[in-house]
Amino acid sequence: MSKQPNIVLVHGAWADGSSWSKVIPILKEAGYNVVATQQNLQSLAEDAETAHRMAASQDGPVLLVGHSYGGAIITEAVHLCNNVIGLVYVAGFGLDKGESLSALASSSPVAPPGAAAFRPDSYGDLWIDRDMYHDNFCQDLDKTEATTMAATQRPLSLAAFGDKATDAGWKNLPSWYSVSSQDRMIPPPAEQFMASRMNATTITLPSSNVAMLSHPQEIADLIISAAEQLATGAPAEKATAAAAE
Repeated sequence: MSKQPNIVLVHGAWADGSSWSKVIPILKEAGYNVVATQQNLQSLAEDAETAHRMAASQDGPVLLVGHSYGGAIITEAVHLCNNVIGLVYVAGFGLDKGESLSALASSSPVAPPGAAAFRPDSYGDLWIDRDMYHDNFCQDLDKTEATTMAATQRPLSLAAFGDKATDAGWKNLPSWYSVSSQDRMIPPPAEQFMASRMNATTITLPSSNVAMLSHPQEIADLIISAAEQLATGAPAEKATAAAAE
């Protein structure tokens, strides 16, 4: 049996490491070493390096988990890491090599509803309008929680939208994906496309973009299932079969 993997959680845009606050206790109770990054959200390369450093600091194998833009981060970070053995995406951007967030978004015939809430500032950062945050980013959370998240959101640099992935880590590792069917930030069909493209083990939740906060048990269960399969070597056959196709 392989060593149980460490779990590194990577947040996305308009959130921070505390967005994993409901999942972390469940993973800890299940016996896992779990840590969460704090991303600057200024460039894909910098964010990937932050994830790489956190993964490299762990003793043993690592399961990387990325939410939304955090999916792009973990996808890009894999080629920097020699101890990452699997990837979990929570409504995450599973970019292919040469793709960017903007390119993937432009391929959709209709902009996601949440795009109407985007507010660029004079410093090159993109925010979500605080008055529209609840209805578009986390509509399945209570208002008090959403108000706090809106007030503490971390913006995504507009430049990061155009940053192209230099590697697609999911092509070489087993992957899992949670599709959010009520997502107003990323079109659910786009999430399903990315999950299918990477041949990921996939679940679908009736969730907003932040399934780890509205459905923490289900997300924790997916992560634990991935970790258990990696520890026993179960995904190896699937990964080999996918590579051979």
